[in-house]
Amino acid sequence: MNERLQVYEEKMKKTMASLDSELMTIRAGRANPNILNKIMVDYYGTPTPLQQVGNISVPEARMIVIQPWERKMIKAIEKAINMSDIGINPTNDGQVIRLVFPELTEDRRKELAKDVKKKGEQAKVAVRNIRRDGNDALKKLKKSSEISEDEIKDMETELQKTTDKYIKEVDKAVEAKSKEVMTV
Repeated sequence: MNERLQVYEEKMKKTMASLDSELMTIRAGRANPNILNKIMVDYYGTPTPLQQVGNISVPEARMIVIQPWERKMIKAIEKAINMSDIGINPTNDGQVIRLVFPELTEDRRKELAKDVKKKGEQAKVAVRNIRRDGNDALKKLKKSSEISEDEIKDMETELQKTTDKYIKEVDKAVEAKSKEVMTV
């Protein structure tokens, strides 16, 4: 790949990584500790990722257990989970916090599948915007006559192929996640 186009491929890779991490936070009826990734806990006045204040485990398919490193952190962890948008109420026994995932209804699954598609569309728009930026940069090169028109055409073709590759990857990720969400 041309080094001038490398920048745009890197940006597309980052867009794909961002989509993957967003899709991980969508719960599909099974307990997935990744939905806790964005939760910050007030740890002595400092917002700290939940993973850094306790041990997170999945003992059953629909349950996450959080064992805080310090027992007095239970209330802060519960508060952070309640303030988040995961929609699950934590329960605690003084030692650990349990998150029990209810079985998803058909309507909720459809809603989540729509959400997955929406995130996929946003990722595609981002990829296309990166392609547009690349094409704009190539037009400027063309105007300044730094490179021949043939080289510009080749680079435009290469940029389009890269764009198509990432659009396909987005479609694959969206399809896989939608299938996971719709599976009972």
